[in-house]
Amino acid sequence: MNGPDGMGPSARGRERVLIWGAGAIGGCIGAYLVQAGHDVTFVDRALDHVQAINEKGLHVVGPLETFSVQAPAFTSEQLEGVWDIILLCTKAQDTEAAGLELAPHLSPSGVVVSVQNGLNPLILNPILGLERVMGSFVNFGADYLEPGMVHYSGRGAVVLGEQDGSLTARAQSLHALFKEFDPEAILSRNIYGYLWSKLAYGALLFATAVTPDGIADALEHSENHELYIELGREVLRVAYAENIVPEAFNGFDPAAFSPGSSEEQARESLREMVAFNRRSAKTHSGIWRDLAVRKRRTEVDAQLGWVVHFGARHGLPTPLSARLVGLVHELEDGVRELRRANLDELRGLLLQGQA
Repeated sequence: MNGPDGMGPSARGRERVLIWGAGAIGGCIGAYLVQAGHDVTFVDRALDHVQAINEKGLHVVGPLETFSVQAPAFTSEQLEGVWDIILLCTKAQDTEAAGLELAPHLSPSGVVVSVQNGLNPLILNPILGLERVMGSFVNFGADYLEPGMVHYSGRGAVVLGEQDGSLTARAQSLHALFKEFDPEAILSRNIYGYLWSKLAYGALLFATAVTPDGIADALEHSENHELYIELGREVLRVAYAENIVPEAFNGFDPAAFSPGSSEEQARESLREMVAFNRRSAKTHSGIWRDLAVRKRRTEVDAQLGWVVHFGARHGLPTPLSARLVGLVHELEDGVRELRRANLDELRGLLLQGQA
């Protein structure tokens, strides 16, 4: 792959791709790229996952299709070589460490695509150089099940774009690559619009994840609709202050959560999000799985933390986002249990703000 304005390889050619993070997202995308004939190498920090991929292959299961692929896998300590294309698919909180680890494996004219939640290109830019970082947005359903196996539970938005919005030759080449995974993948001039919309949608997912309920069931509870709507509006107020034009996807309509929108517009968007999630075999968010199943830290600081950070910069209060961060930390630390009553405190904050 050449530089931002150079010609990349043929869209139909065999690409050499490094997938950094072979979990739910990286495992699914990488497996489809292997299946399409590309030269894919996986990197993951979980040694048992790496060993399983090398010994038995990477297995993708789910309602769309089930298949296995063979591809080499390494831990970062084992990896040798340099790549022109690296897809960074780690959890958002691991972005800085991953960026530093992968830097020696990125060619001078290569590109890292952040295939993650959050505003992670902003973290990668000072490490790798802005010209070597692209953003992407994904909203398909996937989970890591066990070493060597990931679950692809349902299609969702897949978007790619240069940070400055330009339609470069490399962006078009990588768009062709992403379409090998999802034929409906989008090449956008406004990748940050998608990333900020995902932060707003993510705020709703974090709220559902502090309860035992699945995404669709939780979003359907009418007693929490006012809370969900204000959470979305809180995030988008900060986005607009950052001069972001948010983008719609998979039922989430940013216009419905924008200043001047009606309550009914927002409720209709919530209904559309419920309908979208009903179509997926993935009932609960990855956030919920981190809290309830895998018992590990979530991406809350690397997602909602951005909202609080930029809100403070613009003098915009973000009380719901900030308290939701605190609730999630209490769940991570084991001092709070998953229950519907966890949203009572947020509703109380909402009522205080309306008083």
